[in-house]
Amino acid sequence: MPPVTKPSADRYDYVIIGGGSGASGTARRAASYGKKVAVVEATGVLGGCCVKVGCIPKKIMWYAADMADKLRNASGYNYAPIEPKFDWETFKPRRDKYVNNLTDAYARNFGKDGVEYHDGWGRFKDEHTVEVTRHDGSTYELVADYICIATGSRPTIPKEDAVPGAKYGISSDGFFELEKQPKKVVIVGAGYIALELAGVLNALGTETHMAIRYETVLRTFDPMIQNVITDWTEHTGVKIHKKTKVTRVEGTKVGEPVTVYFDSGEVVQADYILWAVGREPVTEDCGLDKVGVKTDPKGNIIVDEWQATNVPHIFAIGDCQGKALLTPVAIAAGRRISNRLFGPAKFKEDKLAYDNIPTVVFSHPPIGTVGLTEPEAHKKYGHENVKIYNAKFKSMFFDFVDDEHKEPTVYKLIVVGEEEKVVGLHMVGAGSDEAVQGFSVAVKMGALKKHFDDTVAIHPTSAEEIVTMR
Repeated sequence: MPPVTKPSADRYDYVIIGGGSGASGTARRAASYGKKVAVVEATGVLGGCCVKVGCIPKKIMWYAADMADKLRNASGYNYAPIEPKFDWETFKPRRDKYVNNLTDAYARNFGKDGVEYHDGWGRFKDEHTVEVTRHDGSTYELVADYICIATGSRPTIPKEDAVPGAKYGISSDGFFELEKQPKKVVIVGAGYIALELAGVLNALGTETHMAIRYETVLRTFDPMIQNVITDWTEHTGVKIHKKTKVTRVEGTKVGEPVTVYFDSGEVVQADYILWAVGREPVTEDCGLDKVGVKTDPKGNIIVDEWQATNVPHIFAIGDCQGKALLTPVAIAAGRRISNRLFGPAKFKEDKLAYDNIPTVVFSHPPIGTVGLTEPEAHKKYGHENVKIYNAKFKSMFFDFVDDEHKEPTVYKLIVVGEEEKVVGLHMVGAGSDEAVQGFSVAVKMGALKKHFDDTVAIHPTSAEEIVTMR
C-alpha cells in the first residue's frame, strides 16, 4: 500500500509515530478491533531498524558466516578440503532484495488490515494532534484519541571532542551499506552488536580487531557466557584489544582507510573503524516538550508498567523508551497496549512483563539466555539460597572435526530455594539460539529443577544436557 497524502478522517482512534516493528504490532492489533489507525514514518520505508539494518540482514550475514565455518569443517566428514571464498559484492544485492521484500510486506499488511501509512516526520502539536511534515515541506494534522511514540533508536558515534576523528568511522547501519568486503576492520565495543559483526567478518575472512574497555565482551551477561565467548572468539582469530580505548582516528573521509590510535600506545591501520558503543533514542524534534512528555537525561521517554507516559493518552514502546531494546519486546508491548485500549474486557489489565525476557546473541557459537545471571540471583536471593548446575562438553557434530575447530558448549542452570525454582538459564554452543525459546516458556511458567529432571531427554542432542544436569 503506498502512503496516503492527507488525512482520511477528522479524528483517528490511534496514531503511531514511527513505522518499525513495534509500531506495526500495535497498529495492526488496534485495526483488528475495527479502529481507525494511522502510522507516520519519516524514512519513506516501513520496517524499522530490525528489518532494514538490524536483526534480519544481520541474521542473513550470520548464516553466510556459519556456512563458511561448516565448509571449513567439511573435511572432517570426508569431503574434499574446502577453503570457502565469499563473494560479498554479489551477495549484498541478494540480501538487500530480501530486505526490500520484507519492507514491502509491511506496507501490504497495512493495506490489508486497514492501517493508514503516512510518509513524513511526525511531531506533537498538542496532546491529541500530530503534525505530519512531508518530504516536500507541506504539512497536515492527524487528530487522535490515543497516540503512541515508537520512533526507535540510532547507533551512537562518539563526539569529536571525545574522540577526534570519530566521524571517519561507520556504525552498524554503515556495515550494511558496504559494497565490498573490507580486508581489515577495527570494531569498538563489547556488546552483542560488536560481537556479532566481529564474528561475521572474521568467519568470512576479514582481519578483525575488537577494542573493549574491560577483560570480556557481553559484560551484562552471565560471567560464564562472558568468559566462554571471549576466549573462543579470540581462539577463532579475532584480535581483542582488552582494557583499551580509542583516543583518536585519522582519516580523510568515511569509506577511506583509517589509522586508529589506542590509549595503550598501539596503532592499527584498517579499512574501517566500526563504532558499536550503544544506541540513542530518536526523540528529538518530536514535539515532546510541547505536550510535556518526560524523558530521562539520555532522551529516553519515561513510561510506567503500562507503557504510559506522564501525559494521558500518550504511550511509548520500543527503543525510544530505553529498556529491553529488542524487536519482539516492542511488538509484544505494542500489541498489549492495543489489546487493553481497544480489545475485549479480558484484556483490560494486559501489559508486558519485563522479567524473564529471553534473548539470543548470534555469535560463533551462538548464545541463548533467559532470566537472572548468577550475580543477579545472589543479589536478589542471597548466596546461601542459590545453587548452580553446569554442563560443559563438545557438541556431537564436532567429534569428527579437527581439535582446533571444536566449538565449546556450556550450559548453566540457576535455581533458588529448597524447591529449586529455575530463575536463570544460560547457554553457549551450537543450537543454543533455537533451544532457548522452548526452555524460556518453562522459566516464564516458574518451572522447578524437578520439572526439568522429570522431562525425558531427546537423544542425541546437545539440549538434552539441560534436563540431565546433576
